[in-house]
Amino acid sequence: MDSSRRSLLLLIIIYLAFMSLGLPDGSFGVAWPAMYPELRLPVGLAGTFMTVGTLFTAVSGFSSGWVVARMRTGPVVLASCVFTGAGLLILANARGAAWFYAAAAPLGFGAGAVDAALNGFVSRHYSGRHMNWLHACWGIGASAGPLVIGWSMQSGLGWRGGYLVMCGAQLALATVFVLTLGVWAKVPGQPLRKAEAGSPVRTPTRQANSPAGWLSTAIFALYVAVELTIGLWAGTILVVARGFTAAHAALCTASFYGAITGGRILIGFVAERVGNRRLVSVGTLVAIAGVLLFCLSGTLLPVMLALILAGLGFAPVYPCLMHEVPRRFAPEAVQTVIGRQSGGASLGAASLPAIAGVVAQFSLPAVPWVVLTVLLAMMACIRRLDRFT
Repeated sequence: MDSSRRSLLLLIIIYLAFMSLGLPDGSFGVAWPAMYPELRLPVGLAGTFMTVGTLFTAVSGFSSGWVVARMRTGPVVLASCVFTGAGLLILANARGAAWFYAAAAPLGFGAGAVDAALNGFVSRHYSGRHMNWLHACWGIGASAGPLVIGWSMQSGLGWRGGYLVMCGAQLALATVFVLTLGVWAKVPGQPLRKAEAGSPVRTPTRQANSPAGWLSTAIFALYVAVELTIGLWAGTILVVARGFTAAHAALCTASFYGAITGGRILIGFVAERVGNRRLVSVGTLVAIAGVLLFCLSGTLLPVMLALILAGLGFAPVYPCLMHEVPRRFAPEAVQTVIGRQSGGASLGAASLPAIAGVVAQFSLPAVPWVVLTVLLAMMACIRRLDRFT
């Protein structure tokens, strides 16, 4: 097989792996209403389970630089896929709270490692177009997970059947990884110093432990914190504070995630011409405009427009910042920085949504203003990182 076909084959495998990464993420919220009464668990325990899993993901992300350097990307992705399949199998057989905590470890370790490993691999070997499409694949997987659970419950298999189906998909993908392990080492690399619009043409020397390295970690924590807080709380704000119907609130929330996924697909076509830094800068401004409009709107169409703008603005931030790492940091620091960014993202996911919950106890309408404040802080950090690197 020639190098171009090998590169294309591996790219398809990577896309499938990122779809599988998103598959469990959207499923738990759909399955939980059937889970907790059957297992006689408190409804609020879902938040604790999610936090524990997110912390395992953070540990996995922060340590991924060390792990990938010793195992290489292919074996790490294979191990992560097996871990995720094992976690889903535990969920499918859950008999009480302890089972959920047991599942959190393999699910968290699997998600953090594969996220960092694949982001690092794509940033070194493929263009910005493919990095954006990679993260669009996560959105496809995250959208498919709830559909699998919904189909399983409607067909009489219950939530356990849905998790067994997803476990089977993970193990089938692990088989594909076993058969293609040799391909990972033979893919020709993208020139890391290839000039992109908006990126400086020079050899980066920044190390992972530099101020820029830790600032990049903080940016990912802030970004994921904002994205997840909007996704988690928008529906509740619309129904409880603004009087929307549940159906309209669900439509608005779906439009937010749909805009992120669709935006990443579209951005993939222009990423190389426009450049990572310009896309992130423009996207951040669009997201701020969307969140501000959400803060000020009270009727359906403006709110939906606000969430679509926010989603489109968020679309380039994560993938383009990831893809820019080899142009900001020394080659030996790239995988470590990417791993820390993935870990920081998990910490952000575990923090701001919970903080927003505390704020909501006192003033639910204040939550989007908190999000806007954090988003403005993120923009300031991105601009400072651009000056550093």
